[in-house]
Amino acid sequence: MAASSEKITFPGSQGAMLAARMEYPAGRPKATVIFAHCFTCSKDIYAASRIARELAGRDFQVLRFDFTGLGASEGEFANTNFSSNIQDLLAAADYLRREGHAPEILIGHSLGGAAILAAAGEIPEVKAVATIGAPADAAHVVHNFAAHVDEIREKGEAEVMLAGRKFNIRKQFLDDLESASFQDRIANMRKALLVFHAPTDQIVGIENAAEIFQAARHPKSFVSLDGADHLLSRRSDAIYVAEVLSAWALRFIAQDESESEEDIQDDDTVFVSESGATKFQQTVRIGPHRLVADEPVSVGGGDIGPTPYDFLAVGLGACTSMTIRMYAERKQIPLEHVEVLVRHEKRHANDCVDCESAGSRIDYFDRTLRFRGDLTAEQREKLTEIADKCPVHRTLKAGARVTTEVE
Repeated sequence: MAASSEKITFPGSQGAMLAARMEYPAGRPKATVIFAHCFTCSKDIYAASRIARELAGRDFQVLRFDFTGLGASEGEFANTNFSSNIQDLLAAADYLRREGHAPEILIGHSLGGAAILAAAGEIPEVKAVATIGAPADAAHVVHNFAAHVDEIREKGEAEVMLAGRKFNIRKQFLDDLESASFQDRIANMRKALLVFHAPTDQIVGIENAAEIFQAARHPKSFVSLDGADHLLSRRSDAIYVAEVLSAWALRFIAQDESESEEDIQDDDTVFVSESGATKFQQTVRIGPHRLVADEPVSVGGGDIGPTPYDFLAVGLGACTSMTIRMYAERKQIPLEHVEVLVRHEKRHANDCVDCESAGSRIDYFDRTLRFRGDLTAEQREKLTEIADKCPVHRTLKAGARVTTEVE
């Protein structure tokens, strides 16, 4: 299978649909990456597209998208600011998480680099962050329209020309840039950091790289892009960034896997650890799979992932569907599609002879089956009967013993 590319959309922070492109590797992806573009640029700028494709060629899956009001994304640029860019990044991470491949690496070019530094700490699955020609202060971009700052402050808005295109810049955009400070976020994001910067960058000076590097904690690295311009317009520069990035990032992805091998002896073991992002959020590793567990906001969680009982219901529903499918295939029953709905709740157990007290509750899993196909009443009845043969159903019904040891 060859590497491929797909256009996708997802809802951004302001409700507008954001245009994106996913670059898929030829084989199984080593990790998922989000690439954030520069100020007033788009996902299709040369540096973004070239680096994304080079990374896909090195077995990384890369999502690049247009911020609200830019490129092919919906929304009004005039209604955006640096804070909304950060929220768009978090929306991209949420989209990938829902799709089953949360991002482990963030890459940001220019102001996109500043945005990922500000957002990284809020994405628990991210292990590594890389910036390319990023400013150490979001307000640095003001120099792009410095001649209009007084007009913006006086009139509340001004039309400016940036990269040959007209943009309306409002006072709220200016105020947000000037109030944005993410030095503490850099220090506390707890991610590996790689800073790319060209010493001769005429748009964002090299001193910005030094400030970012000094604010970050280890592990951190710096790579000088000698002779490169701010937009990495030379193909060789973009390829070099991708080469270094892929080798560097794998160190941290591989490190995470080697750590898990100490705890996981085989693919049947589930490894769960606190993510630190919210009070209850957990990172779940099952072999090559990565999941997130959490609790609702109402009980102090962040509602980022399913609850533990949701996972129980998922197990019952998935096992039921698989068992029905296996039986239908074996018996050549014309079952076109099966759906399983599972609802969990605790109910008063006044009639429970095994309960320790009259006021206790027992767990109920209400299961609804939906069959599609030209089935007889007898076939439907048999498929319903087979649902109770599901191994997870049997485990829940029979009960299980849990042993615990402390290392």
